[in-house]
Amino acid sequence: MQKPFISKVVEEKAVLVGVINKEQSAKEVEEYLDELAFLTKTAGGIPYERFIQRIDTPNPKTYIGSGKLSEIKEYIKENSVDTVIFDDELSPTQFRNIEKILVCKILDRPNLILDIFARRAKTSYAKTQVELAQYEYLLPRLAGMWTHLERQRGGIGMRGPGETEIETDRRIIRDKITRLKKKLQQIDKQKATQRKNRGKLVRVTLVGYTNVGKSTIMNVLSKSDIFAENKLFATLDTTVRKVIIDNLPFLLSDTVGFIRKLPHQLVESFKSTLDEVREADILLHIVDISHSNFEEQIKTVNQTLEEIGAANKPTYLIFNKIDAYKPKKRDEDDLTPRTKEHFTLEELKRTWMAQNNKNCIFISARDKTNFDELKNLLYRKVYEIHKTRYPYDDFLY
Repeated sequence: MQKPFISKVVEEKAVLVGVINKEQSAKEVEEYLDELAFLTKTAGGIPYERFIQRIDTPNPKTYIGSGKLSEIKEYIKENSVDTVIFDDELSPTQFRNIEKILVCKILDRPNLILDIFARRAKTSYAKTQVELAQYEYLLPRLAGMWTHLERQRGGIGMRGPGETEIETDRRIIRDKITRLKKKLQQIDKQKATQRKNRGKLVRVTLVGYTNVGKSTIMNVLSKSDIFAENKLFATLDTTVRKVIIDNLPFLLSDTVGFIRKLPHQLVESFKSTLDEVREADILLHIVDISHSNFEEQIKTVNQTLEEIGAANKPTYLIFNKIDAYKPKKRDEDDLTPRTKEHFTLEELKRTWMAQNNKNCIFISARDKTNFDELKNLLYRKVYEIHKTRYPYDDFLY
């Protein structure tokens, strides 16, 4: 049976589609489409053009209006576009109707993220998690696929009376989902055993939006060589390293990055991977301060932490990439009030340190700026927990 990797984006021309409504302003939609373009590039596609429509309520049949669809259809014909990618999740009905009108491949944001996860998965565990998420995403959308899945089970007695190809495919996928869940349960037990075998060492976990520099920070602190690059979801598997600061040992974990509108199928299938977050003693929330929308990224991470039951962990904000931070310039005759995008780094520091009672640090993982300050914070916070677990640990006292 074919793998349910719906998109095979290899240098495909793509147009991006977003909508302005009560929940997202024109400025926000532009920022969201910037991120969607980054996702498209990460998947191997080429974002050519973007279309935005102001609409209060999405059309239940085609998501956007018929006029905008006609405009997109004309553009993809004239420019030989392969794929149209929507920034929001489409229903199975919307998928089918849009595909009939545009006669090309249609993807939505969850679909695109799933595709990137499939490309990034290296270990058997990560591949199994992603495959499960893809099958669960695919199941309600079978009728809108370009080709139906190949039947794995043929022969006498394997097909019910009057059963259609789509019904057979659904049955095959349900069976596959069941097998994948059982496989993950077995691996989860092994992972849980591994976590127990680590003893009572204090656990510190890096969390944050995707591409904020968590793996780079992990490499510097643990003196290891974890894969890190300027692309979304460079890390899928949780990596754990033992770190020692001034004779104080603890475990440091790097986890998968979060993102806006992370497909719920991925959240479900990666729950065991996120156990590392739930079982952590301390969370370091890494933020890319050079990103124009970093405040919303903070909210997205906090919402995801709440979803997985880790919102009450001791958490410390670490603002990374101060080397790349550049305040937006203002014209001399601009009389409008200054906003945070115009703040200098020092002004931002004062703002966030005041909000968080000074429990935040500003660093550059690339240049290792202020890493001594980060290490001091880690030492103090780990020490507080360590001394309660090892009260007779003489080498520390």
